[in-house]
Amino acid sequence: VQLQASGGGLVQSGGSLRLSCAASRFTLDYYTIGWLRQAPGKEREWVSCISNTDGVTYYEDSVKGRFTVSRNNAKSTVYLQMDNLKPEDTAVYYCAAAPSCFRHDNSVIFEPSYWGQGTQVTVSS
Repeated sequence: VQLQASGGGLVQSGGSLRLSCAASRFTLDYYTIGWLRQAPGKEREWVSCISNTDGVTYYEDSVKGRFTVSRNNAKSTVYLQMDNLKPEDTAVYYCAAAPSCFRHDNSVIFEPSYWGQGTQVTVSS
C-alpha cells in the first residue's frame, strides 16, 4: 500500500491550494481516505475524511466551509481543495487510509492503517 501526497506550497492568506493523494498497490475503493496535518510544535490533528462506501465526508470544525474533500476511484486519487486559507492552516499535510470514518458522539473516528508522506502547506499573512 502506497499513498503519495502532493500539491502543497506557499500561498497568501485567502488563497487556495488543492492537495492530491494518489494511491498505488491497492484498490482505493476498499479504504476511507483522510487528511491530517501537523503544525510546528503541535500534535498531528485530523482534518477531513471521505468514506469509501457512501462518499460521506467529515471535516474538522476549523476547516468547515473552506475545505472540500473528494475522491476519484477511477484515478485512485483523493483531493483536498483548500480555499480561503489562513496562516493557522500552515502545516505538513498527510493523507492516510483507514477501514472507515464515522461520527461517534461529538467526535469523528478515523484510525489510519496506512500513511503517505507529507506535503508542506505554508500560508503567509
